[in-house]
Amino acid sequence: MSLDPALRTRIETLLQSNRVVLFMKGAPNAPQCGFSAKASGALNALLPQGYTHVDVLSDPEIREGIKQYGEWPTIPQLYIDGQLVGGSDIIEQMAGSGELHGVLGLPAPDRSPPKLSISPAAAQMLRDAVANAGDGYAVQLEVDARHNVRLQLAPIDSNAVAVETDGVRVQTDWVNARRADGVTIDWADDERGRGLVITNPNAPPTVRAIAPADAQARVREGALRLVDVRPADERALASVNVAYDSFDAGVEALEGLPKDTPLAFLCHHGGRSAQAAEHFRQRGFREIYNVEGGIEAWADVDAAIPRY
Repeated sequence: MSLDPALRTRIETLLQSNRVVLFMKGAPNAPQCGFSAKASGALNALLPQGYTHVDVLSDPEIREGIKQYGEWPTIPQLYIDGQLVGGSDIIEQMAGSGELHGVLGLPAPDRSPPKLSISPAAAQMLRDAVANAGDGYAVQLEVDARHNVRLQLAPIDSNAVAVETDGVRVQTDWVNARRADGVTIDWADDERGRGLVITNPNAPPTVRAIAPADAQARVREGALRLVDVRPADERALASVNVAYDSFDAGVEALEGLPKDTPLAFLCHHGGRSAQAAEHFRQRGFREIYNVEGGIEAWADVDAAIPRY
């Protein structure tokens, strides 16, 4: 089936107007599939100032049309200077090798090994795991855009960015190497459980609990921004008597705040607000709180708040 001329013109206009275009599921800061996450993660590292993306989930016509246009059956798809580069695997391979830098006119990537710290106990465990896997294996390190670290065994890659620590070869690519700088790997067999304990200092700080009285005081001082995540009909049942934001018009405006903005999230008992707080933590906000007990606990501080 031939591509509708109007749709072809629409796609070509988009590609001619924007040098780098990624057709994906979701958005770069909120991908809706694993392959789109990998592709956008690579581009986010290369082009932190941004690039054009098209969410095919919100545009079914483009979703099917771009497959016909480039004769490429899957999503995501990357176009540079109007030319199809490829999908997720090709994007990752080109980004890892540095080839994508050249296509984009960027300097060669920093391929210096990451600075890792591996405790003797962890090194022994990793050496044993590699030995059990057989010859030709190494520890593969991956760090996603949210700075979660994953270790697995993989065949030795002579083109990888690699570092050897205490007899353990750890290999990765340049994107993961920079995200992994300063990572410590330890082995625990205590109250934390039994296994590897990995700490990444580059990860955003964890969500902290805040008592309603402290949240109220800080909001009144102008030192904290409160976000009530409950819908309007629920807030009408019980609401705090300090300034607060809501999600009534979406989350985009709040996501656009400076990343050092202190934010506290509130709901009925603390469950929904904890999820919202984690969402903003993963978006890079560095001072995030969840109000303990929600507005139910806030009513202990302010008797004028009804319970429901």
